[in-house]
Amino acid sequence: MTERHWLTRPATIRKLWIAGGIVLASTVAAQVAIPPHGYFGLDELFGFNAGFGLLTCIAMVLFAKALGFLLKRKDTYYDD
Repeated sequence: MTERHWLTRPATIRKLWIAGGIVLASTVAAQVAIPPHGYFGLDELFGFNAGFGLLTCIAMVLFAKALGFLLKRKDTYYDD
């Protein structure tokens, strides 16, 4: 029996999600101790960078889905 790679084990994946969440939460919480110095006023709001990153990620996924829908071809596109 072959052993699964350590990155594909469910326990490891769960630990990585938890660690990632802790890192993200701590970077947002760090704004309490270290106030941001924004350039546009709006970027000085608490958690702005996290929210902006989330919205940008969602926009990129939606754009990629729309682009895939526009560019997709039939399965027989390369057949003679």
